[in-house]
Amino acid sequence: MPALRYLHLDVFAATHGGGNHLGVVIGAEHWSGEAMQRYARWTNLVETTFLLPPSTSGASYRVRIFTPHKEIPFAGHPSVGSAHAALACGLAQPVDGLLWQECGAGVLPIRVEGNGADRRLLLKSPGERVVHTGRDAHPLLAAALGGIGTGALPPALVDGGRCWWLAEVESEAALRAWQPDHSAIGALAHASDSMGLCAFARSSHPDYQLVVRAFPAGVGIIEDPASGAANGLIAAYIAQAEPHGPLAGGYTVSQGREIGHDAQLVAHIMDGTVWIGGRTHTIIDGTLDWNDA
Repeated sequence: MPALRYLHLDVFAATHGGGNHLGVVIGAEHWSGEAMQRYARWTNLVETTFLLPPSTSGASYRVRIFTPHKEIPFAGHPSVGSAHAALACGLAQPVDGLLWQECGAGVLPIRVEGNGADRRLLLKSPGERVVHTGRDAHPLLAAALGGIGTGALPPALVDGGRCWWLAEVESEAALRAWQPDHSAIGALAHASDSMGLCAFARSSHPDYQLVVRAFPAGVGIIEDPASGAANGLIAAYIAQAEPHGPLAGGYTVSQGREIGHDAQLVAHIMDGTVWIGGRTHTIIDGTLDWNDA
């Protein structure tokens, strides 16, 4: 079988090693979905993606996204990382500053800002809906938020293709020091059919305005170092709740330091539309020898 190209990426990283791992396979259009799943299970990364020729008119490329256990229609950091790979491998070029990614959630635009090492890719949030708000919105929510005080905005369950519980907490210091009850978050996630809990706090730091910690217990992850889709929901929630507030036009996020990472994401909010993204670093660019077509 012909060797395939494989990129291992560091997505949303402020510094090398600070972001979220992503494996990207290029040239596997002859693989079955079962073969892709088997490879994704072997990598054991949170997500592995496969770049394919588009099947829809107007799309720049097509991507299939796999966790070790199943294929998913959409996720933030795999989308941004796959767009980076498509540019790095010469598979697509932006038109009027945009790439158009075909995936299970449809054809989604990705903004391309800058060039080279300074290039940032921002994904348009696929839409969001606030389902419930308030600390009493679910009988298991209070336990999931045990040991920490809430902030200005009430907790909310927000649906943007993937449901997350969002909770603003009292301060950056409290959020960074918080030792959450992961079993309680898991119980909430499974009972509400959600990804889990994403907590955020405002910051006066000169390099970022929001600190985020994400606990996607609904898919078996303790804590995520860089969460594209969840940050998109936070930005949409803030834009809706505080349309004239200090964060309504956008901000920078710090995430992952509590688990040894250093991710930096940017949120741009323009006319109510949320774009979330950041930089991606190519760590490994090589060939893949995998006989499983």
